[in-house]
Amino acid sequence: MTKKPNIHTTHNNQDNKWRNISEGASRAIKLYGTKTEAQADGREIARERGVEHLIHNENGQIAQRNSYGHDPRKIQG
Repeated sequence: MTKKPNIHTTHNNQDNKWRNISEGASRAIKLYGTKTEAQADGREIARERGVEHLIHNENGQIAQRNSYGHDPRKIQG
C-alpha cells in the first residue's frame, strides 16, 4: 500500500505568502494571504486525503501536527 503524502502549511518568504504543499512536491497546492486561511484549507485537504497536517511557523519550525487517518497503533500505558 502506497503512503499518501502529508500536507504542510508553510510560509514563503520570497513572496510573503502562506501555502499548502504535499510532502515531496515542488509546487504549492495553493497560495494564501494569511496563515489562518492556509491552515483551514490545509486541514480540509488533509481530512479528505486521510493524512497528517503539519503547520509551520514563519521560521519553518513545526508548530502543530494533526493526524486525520493513519494514527499509530494505540499503546496501553
